[in-house]
Amino acid sequence: MSVDEAGALPLAGDFPVPTDEQWYAEVLKVLNRGRPEDKQLSLEQGLSKLRTTTPDGLVIEPLYVRESEPRLGDAGVMPFTRGTRVRTGDPIAWDIRQLHEDPDVAETKKHIMADIERGATSLWLRVDEDAIKPEVLAEELSEIILDLAPVSVSSHEDQEAAAAAMAEVWANSGRPADKLVGNLGIDPFALSARSSKPVDLAPLAKWVTRARDEFPAARAITVDVLVYHEAGAGDVDEVAFAIATGIEYLRALEAANVPVQDVLDRITFRVSATADQFLTICKLRALRRLWARVTEECGVEADKRGALTHAVTSPRMFTRDDPYVNILRATTATFGASVGGADIITTLPFDQVVGLPNEFSRRIARNVQVVLAEESNIGRVNDPAGGSWYVESLTDQIAQAAWKRVQEIEAAGGFAQVFEAQLPTWIQQTVDKRTSLLATRKIPLTGVSMFPMRDEEPIQAKPRPRGIERDQKFPIRREAELFEKLRDRSAAAGRPAVFLAALGVRRDFGARLGFVENLESVAGLAIPTAEGTDPLAFQKAFKDSGAKVAVLCSSTKVYADHALPVARTLKEAGAKKVYLAGRDKELGGQDWHGIIDGFVFDGMDVPAHLNEILDTAEAAE
Repeated sequence: MSVDEAGALPLAGDFPVPTDEQWYAEVLKVLNRGRPEDKQLSLEQGLSKLRTTTPDGLVIEPLYVRESEPRLGDAGVMPFTRGTRVRTGDPIAWDIRQLHEDPDVAETKKHIMADIERGATSLWLRVDEDAIKPEVLAEELSEIILDLAPVSVSSHEDQEAAAAAMAEVWANSGRPADKLVGNLGIDPFALSARSSKPVDLAPLAKWVTRARDEFPAARAITVDVLVYHEAGAGDVDEVAFAIATGIEYLRALEAANVPVQDVLDRITFRVSATADQFLTICKLRALRRLWARVTEECGVEADKRGALTHAVTSPRMFTRDDPYVNILRATTATFGASVGGADIITTLPFDQVVGLPNEFSRRIARNVQVVLAEESNIGRVNDPAGGSWYVESLTDQIAQAAWKRVQEIEAAGGFAQVFEAQLPTWIQQTVDKRTSLLATRKIPLTGVSMFPMRDEEPIQAKPRPRGIERDQKFPIRREAELFEKLRDRSAAAGRPAVFLAALGVRRDFGARLGFVENLESVAGLAIPTAEGTDPLAFQKAFKDSGAKVAVLCSSTKVYADHALPVARTLKEAGAKKVYLAGRDKELGGQDWHGIIDGFVFDGMDVPAHLNEILDTAEAAE
């Protein structure tokens, strides 16, 4: 080991630098291991097996290399890919904004004060009949110093009523009008998406000019594409819809003689942050780049082209079952939002989908941001992912694909023209692809589709009030619902049993048994198990279990000798269906038809298999 002149140890200095070709050769060696000579994979075939394509068409390569010298630029300047402002090293580098929507005035007031006193830097209040009513907004905020704590409102029913209530609170606050910061939450497309109301762009000019004239530091418009994300839109379409909506609003306000700079000073983009940290990072970077390009064409001064972004941990990714895993999902999403340069971040509580969050879950959500900021220091660096060949490539892909979608929208006449006619189709295309990946567990949901808790005790939460029935153009689709419905169906039927016949000894069946136990537990099924090779012993154990379905678990060698005899015996004992963990080729060419009813393997359609078992057990739909 050599030491350089400064006395430092170059730890890798004595090792040769591997070439790309050497890496490729080692990868191919692994992929071709055990393959016949005439079926060896070429380099491109091998890389294609390692290449991933997301549901909205983004290609993730197995290896990224420097293609050219990256032109990164700086944060706070065009094209704003690296952020709209320069982080100065303060621990809290973004606005920690927590959501409140409990209609109980006293409870919400208590939670608001706890947030502001213990780390949150601003508030987000949903103002609806099933949330905070407009007439109590002043009471909810009566103890808040409004020029120190920004407040934003949103509504699923009546955005103008929410905006009017917030404006009245500001006007009566006695605080300097030019110090009042927040957002009045006007977004006609999001309102229509969450209801059956037609799109009405008229309120835009009214509230932008009022904010400009009465509350010059406040914003009036929130381009909220979270509604499309919740319906299943992918990252590319989320960025494209945000940009296309912004363009539509610029046009509408130009027609109302509102100067473009007044609009840019009063618009915020609300997007999702998911547990895929890199997609979150790159989505935020791409959105800012595209909005800067749009505003450049509008003739806006270069330093005014930055997009203010509000990232919210994805409600779509949260699960009802094993909800504590949501803390990990939310932490990863919050990390991605910060690294991606979000100006505002909302971390939703882990029990968000179970009911109204309580003091504990709200504290955990708030502290996720506080700990990441003050202890992990992730906000002290500008664009820490910038320069990564993977991040730069993925940012470019999202930006180019989203811009292509924006051009398609513009060619059709603008966002208003495609809003009802084409958006649902585009979103459904992504939903179909994603549902297939969820069903086969290529997109795993920890605690739900993978490693479920067998005897989980549901957490208790305050029920959400029944709101107005809304005919949503874009219905909410939580990913875990695909599997939660199976668990509900099983519970209603008393958790039917699936008998697991473990053939041989532990070294034979251990791996397959563990796989099947986890798979059948996805639906909360009971899994009585017997071990050995004696068909009569399995027959007795099966009858005692009360099951109607059985799964054989073992290795190829054991299957060849024992699978079909045991399967026949189980059928004689009353089994309506017998499955084998593995593939038919493991039976050594024996005729299994009429004896084995199906196969359980990695990559199968899990909901289809579990529904078939529940159908066999005569569980009600």
